[in-house]
Amino acid sequence: MRDGGLRCPGCGAVRPLTERFCEECALPLVHERAPALERAASARRRAARKVDPRYAEGEPVKVLGARNQAEAELIQGLLLEEGIPSMLRTASSSFLPFGHSDVYVPAAALQAAREALLRAPGRDAG
Repeated sequence: MRDGGLRCPGCGAVRPLTERFCEECALPLVHERAPALERAASARRRAARKVDPRYAEGEPVKVLGARNQAEAELIQGLLLEEGIPSMLRTASSSFLPFGHSDVYVPAAALQAAREALLRAPGRDAG
């Protein structure tokens, strides 16, 4: 990664710090970042934009138990599509990705999470 350079988000051209817009695309230039960091940050930003602020308040409350990590992440995805933030807590006796995980949501989101999971195909909220 070059320090201090600017990059066009459209065409990828690298420009000096003295310029503000790409000559080719006319897009505003952004500071260069490592591609892996940019992808990770973009994924977190996309997820954060989906969260409904009404559901972000209160202590974490268990909404559902999942049989394994994959099921827990699927549940998280379903909740996030409804604007509901969540976190996973893996059982302390399980160090492997196929162990039991609990899905927690903020207290303000508990009822909405249960309703969203009841609407999900093939899943009961508990």
